[in-house]
Amino acid sequence: MLSLRELSITRGQGAAGHAVHLPRLELATGEVMAVVGPSGCGKSTLLEAIGLLLTPTALERFTLGSERTDLTALLQARNERALAEIRSRDLGFLLQSGGLLPFLSVRDNIALPRRLLGMPIHSERVAHACDVLGLEPLLDKRPGALSIGERQRTAFVRAMAHEPRLLLADEPTAALDPQAGERLFGLIVSLVQELQMAALVVSHDLALVTHFQLPRLAATLTPGGCRFAPDT
Repeated sequence: MLSLRELSITRGQGAAGHAVHLPRLELATGEVMAVVGPSGCGKSTLLEAIGLLLTPTALERFTLGSERTDLTALLQARNERALAEIRSRDLGFLLQSGGLLPFLSVRDNIALPRRLLGMPIHSERVAHACDVLGLEPLLDKRPGALSIGERQRTAFVRAMAHEPRLLLADEPTAALDPQAGERLFGLIVSLVQELQMAALVVSHDLALVTHFQLPRLAATLTPGGCRFAPDT
C-alpha cells in the first residue's frame, strides 16, 4: 500500500534546524503501524511529510496504493493541484487538534469528506463507527458543546468517513480515558483491515501499542535530528 525510500525533511535552519530521516518504509494493505519516540523527535513532522503537507528535502521513492501510484515526481515538482487531489481522496488525517469545523454539527463534520468527493452521505461503516464510539447522541451538536474526548472521537470518524487508502493519526488517544482509548484503537485496527486501508498512528501509549501487537516505526535521535526505522 505504501512504499517509501530515503525520505528526509528539515524544519528550521542552521543550529535550530531539525532533520527527520526515514530510510525505508513498507506498509501493507490492512496494516496498522505505530510511530513511537520521545517528545519533540519529529513524529508529527514525519506524518505531515507522508501526508503530502510538507515538501521533502530529499526523496528517492514514494508510492501509494495497490497500483503503486508514484508520488515522487509530483512532490519534487511541487504540483500542488495534483497533491491536493490525492490528499482529499486517498488520505485521512486525524490531528492532535481534531481540526473540526466549529460552525458545523458533528453529523455535518463527519459527512464533509464524503460530500466533497461526491460520495453518498450515508455509510453503514460510518454509522457503525459512531455507534461504537458513542457519538449517536451527539450528532446534532456542534464541536464547541463537546468534551475534548468527544471531539477527538468525532475527528477520527471524519478522517475515515471517505474510506481513504492511508490513515494518518497523530496521538488519537491522548485526550481519551483508558477505556475509550482502547475502543478507539480497536476500531482503527478493525476498520483498516475491513476497508483494506493502511494506517500510521503516532502514539505515546506503549501499553495500547503492545496490547494490539502493532509493528513499530521507532525514532532514534541523531546529531541535529532523528532517524526512523522499523523496530525489530
